Amino acid sequence: MPMSALMSALRGAGRHHLTASTVAAKVVTGSHVLRIHGYTQLMRKTVPTGTAITSTAFGVGGHDWRIECYPNGRDEEHRGYTSLFLSSPGCDATARFGLTVLGAAGKPTSCARASRGDVCFRYLGQEAGWKDFVWNEEMHDGEHLVDDCLTVLCDVTVDQVMPADEVAAEVAPPRFDARGLFAEAIQSKNLNNVVVHAGGESFTARRWVLEALSPVFKAELQDATSGELHIDDVDAEVFQAMRQFMYREALRSDCYEQVEVEATMAERLLAAADRYQLEKLKLACGETLCARVDLGSVGAMLALAERHACPVLKEACMEFLSCAGTLRSFVATDGFHRLKRECPSAAAEIVEIAVMHMP
Repeated sequence: MPMSALMSALRGAGRHHLTASTVAAKVVTGSHVLRIHGYTQLMRKTVPTGTAITSTAFGVGGHDWRIECYPNGRDEEHRGYTSLFLSSPGCDATARFGLTVLGAAGKPTSCARASRGDVCFRYLGQEAGWKDFVWNEEMHDGEHLVDDCLTVLCDVTVDQVMPADEVAAEVAPPRFDARGLFAEAIQSKNLNNVVVHAGGESFTARRWVLEALSPVFKAELQDATSGELHIDDVDAEVFQAMRQFMYREALRSDCYEQVEVEATMAERLLAAADRYQLEKLKLACGETLCARVDLGSVGAMLALAERHACPVLKEACMEFLSCAGTLRSFVATDGFHRLKRECPSAAAEIVEIAVMHMP
């Protein structure tokens, strides 16, 4: 019975001074990926037994969590193992979690563990996991390691109690039917009321879509009294992709739907997304470029991330350079010297990391 019907029935029974509140339980699930480059070197040489490599904090169910990886075991008894733990300092949550080593193309390997039921982190010292997660000699490049890179996926599920004032906010609005009149309006050529010139080509577009999704387009179109807009800093291919993205965004019923970007134009599209303040497109471009970070490209990628304020790409670059061996190799390349010229602030951060890794 809906709360409104229940309240009416109780008032009808004579309870005129009546208030109500609702408390509900919600299951919240989140995932995080920790990637460690140069893992064999870390296991054998760099990280001593009892020392962990820790992920950045990630939030699930109102709590901060971290993955802790011990390449040479959590303690002397487990030297030779990789120990994996999930920690949450100060957390009193009860959660279920699993840790999985990912192989090529992000596919799960046989190295996977999951908690048996709920785990109360308050009583386990704010961490839980497995000291004997995997014997290091059983980890092989190409199966558990890809180019000597260890990738760990952590899935966390928290049972969260929602206060009364938050319950109503969780009611999902009705899904928009993209086949309805709004979709027809987006797709109708009759509503193309602005011409955009980019890269020597001309494109018709719906002015209200451009204005609704980009404050920069909105400002420029207000000054374009002729119904035409000339763009000098974006080529035709990139504008066409950007226009397609904006049309799809106008039709989305789920604002969290993933955006896919072609790797071949990700750099140019990132610059355009930054220029026209299309934050979701900028994030998608950054995520696409993260997969291309390697020793030969990390300098250029880091400069790109700084230039266009793309934190997801910068984080991927810094994570790649967090391995001492990789960092030393990069500092000796021409890419680092170009980075010092093009982006001194990022180069300074790398120097600080290098100093921290000095014996």
